[in-house]
Amino acid sequence: MDFNHLPLTTEDGTQLNLDALYKIAPSCFTEARDEKTGELRHVVDFKKLRQLLGDNTVEDEPEAYEFTWVGKQAARREAATPINKTLRPVPESSVDWDHTQNIYIEGDNLDALKILQKSYLGKIKVMYFDPPYNTGNDFIYKDRFKIRQSDYDLIAGNVDEEGNRYVKNLPTNATYHSDWCTMMYMRLSISHTLLKDDGVIFISIDENEVANLIKICNEVFGESNFIAQFVWQNKKGGGNDSQYVATEHEYVVSYAKDKSSLGKFYEAYNEDYAKRYKEEDEIGKFYWDTFKRKSGKQYYPITCPDGTVLQFDEDGNPISWLRSEKRFKQDIKEGEARIVPSPNGGWSVQFKQRMPQGKKPRSIFTTTERLVDDKGTTSTGSEDVYRYFKKDVFSNPKPIALIKYLLGFAANDNAIVMDIFSGSGTTADSIFRLNKDGGKRTFILVQYPENIDNMLNSSSENAKRIANNAISVLDELHKPHLLTELGEERIRRAGSEVNEEFSKEQPNLFEKSNKLKLDTGFRVFRVDSSNMKDVYFAPKDLDPQQLDLFADNVKEDRTELDLLYGCMVDWGVQLSLPLATETIDGVTVYTINDGDLVACFGKPITDNVVKAMADKAPLRVLFRDSCFEKDEQKINIFEQFKQLLSWSDDEALNNIRVI
Repeated sequence: MDFNHLPLTTEDGTQLNLDALYKIAPSCFTEARDEKTGELRHVVDFKKLRQLLGDNTVEDEPEAYEFTWVGKQAARREAATPINKTLRPVPESSVDWDHTQNIYIEGDNLDALKILQKSYLGKIKVMYFDPPYNTGNDFIYKDRFKIRQSDYDLIAGNVDEEGNRYVKNLPTNATYHSDWCTMMYMRLSISHTLLKDDGVIFISIDENEVANLIKICNEVFGESNFIAQFVWQNKKGGGNDSQYVATEHEYVVSYAKDKSSLGKFYEAYNEDYAKRYKEEDEIGKFYWDTFKRKSGKQYYPITCPDGTVLQFDEDGNPISWLRSEKRFKQDIKEGEARIVPSPNGGWSVQFKQRMPQGKKPRSIFTTTERLVDDKGTTSTGSEDVYRYFKKDVFSNPKPIALIKYLLGFAANDNAIVMDIFSGSGTTADSIFRLNKDGGKRTFILVQYPENIDNMLNSSSENAKRIANNAISVLDELHKPHLLTELGEERIRRAGSEVNEEFSKEQPNLFEKSNKLKLDTGFRVFRVDSSNMKDVYFAPKDLDPQQLDLFADNVKEDRTELDLLYGCMVDWGVQLSLPLATETIDGVTVYTINDGDLVACFGKPITDNVVKAMADKAPLRVLFRDSCFEKDEQKINIFEQFKQLLSWSDDEALNNIRVI
């Protein structure tokens, strides 16, 4: 026998669309035999689909309302095409690897989105994107994908002469707007699948592409899910940075995954309110407040648990209560009021003071926030970052106040927030600070490792100055001159500052140990080629005699940790889950989240190893093909798991995989 092999490619976007269509219209599908595998699969019967849709279809319509550009069809195909890439863990660059639930990914964000699809499909609550604005000086991704030759003549030069993924998109480029639209269309298409039904996306942009961005989002998210085109006043008084008008603002475009599932938007309260409303129940946040008030008409006796009657104060005056006696008794019954011993002796009558809803956000806003007492208010990202490095090291970083303001609308206490253009790492800094309210928000950040040395060739003296500052910081840290290294360092320093602030503000909640109340760590992963040799994906190209040379198809430079996390994203297990390891009979057993996945890549797989793995009551079991020398071993282990876990044959075949 043979175990099922784990598919080591990213999700096929067309299959996701078919699965979604099958859920709502199964009658439109029929079965056909796959020419490659010989297995039966579901395919769409367009005749039935047209009958189901009635007159609400169009085909080859000569005139139709649509937004298109050169390369759009190729972009749609590329967004759905799977890739043979993986994420490799980088514990040495991480902070608090064992406990943190935050993720930082170094690499192409299109690749990262595809890799994350299986694990985070429908899991992301809020996305914040700050893509290149396409001003003519911004660097954008030039993506590699197949395209018709007639279009390729226009979209030439997928990479520069040095093979860099980032290139300037100059106005002289014949596809100046098309390249930007293509870049965004692919990333937004995949991002849509990752959002929860009540998820929200915020995208910062300026006037150069805001109109095109809205058209793309209308197609990807649906025009009915448009929330707002916010105007963010990011400058006071403006400046002479435009030929005709002093520009004082940028835009933030916002869409919902499904607006009918989305709750109302309210401006979040500041940190003072967050500190006060520290407790929470199924209704919401609250704090216990006194039931007495200085004057009023609610006079009645309250009997305490020991029989003490509260009716007069120490001066002999009747005590006025906040609510009527009938309402008080109802509140006691419902847990909205209580009588507890007072720290100064006697009894204290209290009620739940609930956090009121804020006001709805306005379409035009300015963000200011007092972050450090001696610096006053700040609304610029450069000032935020300057506190950490004492020099400017990022070009136009977004301010903490902006991200906190936007996340405050929709990022509830347990939200996963994604930022695939993370740059300076402001999103991570903002989440650290938001979580001072007791929340457990986590982030997934993606950033391409752009070489900062390239900025030294800029025509802008300011860009050169910032690049030199960044390089000097990285040299002091003995780090490569990469934007990812600088972003990670900003997040480390932000985490240290927030923890220090929190320990002073909430000393009773701060544990002086490795496991802090605030999660200010992050796990670093790097986009890389598949862990498997090319022969794993193309065995048909080899002679039978050659296959023996590749009994172990794993690349020589890959570790067991590489294999584990590569398989996690291939099997749809989230990267943030806790990991435990133990050594049994000389091999390492890896356990993800107390049994979501249990893996062993060493040999021999003894009875003790199998029993220890089964004791975890695993949902998934993973081995390496090279763990087994004979088929008899696989049969024996298959039967052992069936017996120890009471699995049927189908359950065992589905739950046990090999690579």
